[in-house]
Amino acid sequence: MNLKSLIKTFILSLAVLSTGIGFSQEVIVTDSTSIQPDEELLVENTTQGTQRRKVDGIAAVVGEYIILESDIDMVYKDMQSQGISTENVSDCNLAGSLMENKLYAHQAIQDSIIVKDAQVNGQIDQQIQGFIREAGGMENLLKFYNKESEADLRDELFKINKERILSQQMQQKVIEAIEVTPEEVKQYFDQLEEKPVFGTEVELSQIVVEPEIPESEKKKAIDRLNEFKADIQENGASFATKAVLYSDDEVTGKDGGRITLTRKDPFVKEFKDMAFSLQEGEISAPFETEFGYHLMQIDEIRGQTVLVRHILIIPDVTNSSLAEAKAEIDTLRSKIIKNELEFAAAAREASDEEETRSEGGKLINPRTGDTRFELTKMDPALFRQVEGLKEGEVSQILTQQSRNGRPQFKIIKLTKKIEEHKADYAVDYLKIKQLALRDKQLTAIEKWQKEKIADTYVKVNGKYRDCEYTSNWLKD
Repeated sequence: MNLKSLIKTFILSLAVLSTGIGFSQEVIVTDSTSIQPDEELLVENTTQGTQRRKVDGIAAVVGEYIILESDIDMVYKDMQSQGISTENVSDCNLAGSLMENKLYAHQAIQDSIIVKDAQVNGQIDQQIQGFIREAGGMENLLKFYNKESEADLRDELFKINKERILSQQMQQKVIEAIEVTPEEVKQYFDQLEEKPVFGTEVELSQIVVEPEIPESEKKKAIDRLNEFKADIQENGASFATKAVLYSDDEVTGKDGGRITLTRKDPFVKEFKDMAFSLQEGEISAPFETEFGYHLMQIDEIRGQTVLVRHILIIPDVTNSSLAEAKAEIDTLRSKIIKNELEFAAAAREASDEEETRSEGGKLINPRTGDTRFELTKMDPALFRQVEGLKEGEVSQILTQQSRNGRPQFKIIKLTKKIEEHKADYAVDYLKIKQLALRDKQLTAIEKWQKEKIADTYVKVNGKYRDCEYTSNWLKD
């Protein structure tokens, strides 16, 4: 089940991966019973006219979706490129997981689940921005994916992303109403023949101090953006060129500062408010977000979606402000070590990290939602910062970068350590509850799959008919 879960999770993320793009071909099936793996198709080529070639083998058809043998090959390559072991992964494993995802997407259409083009395009923009950062520019990106134009790349990504979103929303619909009661959790735990073992866990708190940005540096950033705006408006300079040359946003800067934005996208409020207050072609005044100072231009408005360009300038911190921040956290640490100040009280009073300050610096595990971090599953950077600490001990002063690239100083306290142990119902209730919920969700998913496979056209070809699937894809 763990292997199956790993493969399914990996395949759901393939829309943002590289090598799968450009290899899958859309095939329109008019008579599914007549599909043959070596079927010849006429392919339109704008430069060479219509030419005949053989489509790669069709491994399976699920509803209106087709799985090509090359799709399975690409999953292998993508897993290997990310360092995921494929030693125990077979073609049958991958084919089964791909068929499951196609079934979800097919049923989402039957259930009239709507995925708006703006949502898909917004994700594509974010993907392309990430791809450009890795490839070093759009030209290199198109060459890597063997695409003639950005439009071709976007068309391919649109198909992949829309299918992925449909699949995810259908899966969520199947399990969204499922809950477990305390009685069900207790029953699940009591029925376990072998209780799970939980690795060593820790609870952590931290205090973060950021250097103050001098007003003189803020003014420099604003003045520079005003100069850009004047040059664009008065001399016809290119906003996109200035973004490429001067923006401190390394991701969007390479693409001329371009972002596609909807009101639901996870951008800071000030940025979205500005984007939806401007007219097409208008350039904003410099404005501030937690990331720095921005200049924004509206390229195009498409209903509830806006295409913007922005230039980000991050004000510099000075050596004196760095020294002041370092001295402040050093003083806090000294008082805490001498028991002159409680760690939680110091965090509430002095920490610059809003997410943890009100809770006395207490960290929440983003994977589980509780306060415990299992050492073997902890973020490597955080693990290195706490691996030598004993319970109740406070770390030395650590240096890190914030989301906006500015330096930060912090100290971490290991408030509690729970050694590796066999699951205890009272101590590990939240973890056991998650296991019970997952078990109930899997049961519901298996039931749903069994019903939908029986009602959906499925055709499995060639060697994939010899596989032993956990679901009845062969309808034996």
